[in-house]
Amino acid sequence: MTVNDYLKQIDDVIAKGKYKDNWQSLANHKTPEWYYNGKFGIFIHWGIYSVPAFGNEWYSRNMYMKDRGYEYEHHIKTYGDPKDFGYKDFIPMFKAEKFDAEKWIKTFKDAGAKFVMPVCEHHDGFAMYDTEFNRWNAKNMGPCRDVAGELKAECEKQGLVFCASTHRAEHYFFMNMGRTFESDIDPNAEWFDFYAPAYYEDKLGETMTATCDIVDEVGASKEWLEDWMVRTCELIDKYQPKIIYFDWWIQNKCFKPYLKKIAAYYYNRADEWGEEVTIDYKHNAFALGTATLDIERGALGDIFPYPWQTDTAIGKKSWGYRKDNTYKSTYEVATTLIDVVSKNGMLLLNIGPKADGTFTDEETAVLKELGEWLKINGEGIYETVPYKFYKEGENEVASGMFSEGEVEYNEHDFRFTYKNGTLYAFQMNPSKSIKINSLYTDRCGICIENISVLGDNEVECFVCNKDGLSIELKDEPNTDLPICIKIELE
Repeated sequence: MTVNDYLKQIDDVIAKGKYKDNWQSLANHKTPEWYYNGKFGIFIHWGIYSVPAFGNEWYSRNMYMKDRGYEYEHHIKTYGDPKDFGYKDFIPMFKAEKFDAEKWIKTFKDAGAKFVMPVCEHHDGFAMYDTEFNRWNAKNMGPCRDVAGELKAECEKQGLVFCASTHRAEHYFFMNMGRTFESDIDPNAEWFDFYAPAYYEDKLGETMTATCDIVDEVGASKEWLEDWMVRTCELIDKYQPKIIYFDWWIQNKCFKPYLKKIAAYYYNRADEWGEEVTIDYKHNAFALGTATLDIERGALGDIFPYPWQTDTAIGKKSWGYRKDNTYKSTYEVATTLIDVVSKNGMLLLNIGPKADGTFTDEETAVLKELGEWLKINGEGIYETVPYKFYKEGENEVASGMFSEGEVEYNEHDFRFTYKNGTLYAFQMNPSKSIKINSLYTDRCGICIENISVLGDNEVECFVCNKDGLSIELKDEPNTDLPICIKIELE
């Protein structure tokens, strides 16, 4: 099918479907129940950038930033001049010889995840799926495997939901700094379609001022936008992901008509499949309520009226594999999950596999420990809704994108969730003697039928009066991770 054929098909599907390409129609979209109830998914940044494993997953851009120095100098020293060894030359080195989709999905399932989202194409333009519209893909070269297809098949076998992320929008300019000096990003080269168009102008240059705040300037061309839309719709049709995730440049005004068309096409297709789907977006790319807002490496500051998502990574320095990455602890991940869910959100947690398809020991340990914790405490996470207020205690996460950091919780810090007449109170730093001041009878009017602690500890006694709720456990908690108090209401 040609691009023009697909453009016609997109228009036909929208014309016949109930969703039209305007915000008023798209506002009838609902958050999928499986997504809202599942709360926790795995994000996967895996691609060519895992071969150099240096800097971060933006290596394909940064290695061509001559004045920046860091990645460029590393590349010169390690691989040679970019005119002789460019980013494309990493492809044969990306062999994925130990990639095992069955093992991957089992690991994620054991970690307590309910959905899985591989990055099907990052800004570098290398597709990790089988596509008609990009010859530079993992099925044709590198691993010579349809990575997304294998993961989808295993998700279906093991009962997880398959989702997909595409970051191709930014590829329009991503490699453009290689056009400012002699490199292999040569418009006359046979491989230029891998880098193209590498569009350059100052505002999309090294400082990239036209990213989030300037939405009216430096838009993509009509040809690029149509091609991008067609590739996205092909991914939708071929793999039927239950979430499509977009990264950041799509808030630029030039994308708006195409975003509306993609959403209408996707939601209408999902109607045909009999499935619930959504789109994850950042900033103000979509009108509120037409898709799912995502906050990268951060959170919202309070309970939000619409379900939303935090995406973050176990790795602190890079989303993709980096040899000298540092990693979050299981405690940091568990407290993030609790905080996000208490505010009506979901968590998408990223790992960055090595080029051979194996996981780092650090990420493997966090996933294992988190899964063990969720087996005990997942009752207070899955299928819950926010309570009247989300927290007690002075310590809280900062609000906004890229605002995450370690929070020093103490025994006075709690997060609350609710389900079917039961209130769940997570003590973020566990103790034997528990006092929850906000749960006093004069304020909340609660009557308690029973209190227990999830796991192998027991409640020895409790008192709830105007001074609050006091609970004494039989034993000191045998964990440094948060504990969950189950409060069954009368």
